[in-house]
Amino acid sequence: MKRYGNLFNQVVDFDNLALAAKKAFRGHNSAIDVARFNFHLETEIFRLQEELIAGTYHPRPLHSFEIFEPKRRLICAAHIRDRVVHHAICNALEPIIERQLIYDTYACRRGKGTHAAIERAQQFARRNTRFVKCDIRKYFASIDRAILKKLLRRKIKDRRLLNLLDCIIAQPVPESSAGKGMPIGNLTSQHFANFYLSELDHYIKERLRVKDYLRYMDDFLIFGDDKGGLRKAISAIRVFLKERLLLELKEESLVLAPVWTGFEFLGFRVFPDLIRVDRKKWARFKRKVRHLESAYLEGEISESEMALRVSSMVSHVSRADTLAARKKFFELSLRLG
Repeated sequence: MKRYGNLFNQVVDFDNLALAAKKAFRGHNSAIDVARFNFHLETEIFRLQEELIAGTYHPRPLHSFEIFEPKRRLICAAHIRDRVVHHAICNALEPIIERQLIYDTYACRRGKGTHAAIERAQQFARRNTRFVKCDIRKYFASIDRAILKKLLRRKIKDRRLLNLLDCIIAQPVPESSAGKGMPIGNLTSQHFANFYLSELDHYIKERLRVKDYLRYMDDFLIFGDDKGGLRKAISAIRVFLKERLLLELKEESLVLAPVWTGFEFLGFRVFPDLIRVDRKKWARFKRKVRHLESAYLEGEISESEMALRVSSMVSHVSRADTLAARKKFFELSLRLG
């Protein structure tokens, strides 16, 4: 197995840190800490660079808050200078992690994403009679840090970069037990979490010889025609997760059923010849659109901003068979003003 070195210098290169800052600013330009960092950009980057090279860099405490859609999650937001470091690291690590991933892993990858995953799932449903849908119990909070460090060391031999990664991995995460957990919200967490389950991907594809399998972060689907064979695969996966990655399947949400019944996946319900929007997702879509329309009528946002944001939301739900429902819903919008 190839191991990569000479990566730390790529991470701390001034141009890489400047590019990382540009990426970290996206969508956060109005935040006070971002504006302050941007105002003193060159000085801040040089300061970060000096700390990283000297080995004195330490992440600042995370800012935690809850969201409740589609379900309750604890989000941990890093300080802007730490987000810059995360982007700088991922600029160097992303190509290496990418080589580890199988084709049908769809989270945190260029050219992939939710829509590609849904289309692929439907493709698999059309050529199989049964499916298994699984996800991991409290995935981000359950990632074992010691195992993650071991997996990273199988790909990376740059000691200074590994020390920096250890520093980030060791950052305390609310609601996680000792030695466990990655903060939801960090860019590094997303890539680490995707990389962690690549072990499962290779086990399913190479050891269990499952042909039609795909994963989006900790949600994954297996397709086949043999019900007994699928049950055996579930049992083998359950053992592998427990023994190799110290993870558990969320048993209450595990489904084994014929593909014609459809399956919930990434906010959609997928059938071999049809894709529908999940009821809760459709309700959120309508609520958010009406909220934007109200904000426009109140003068809080411009018409162009409203149109841009609604267009993005429509583009997402239009991946499903929602044309008639959208026409009916937007008839009321024609009466605005």
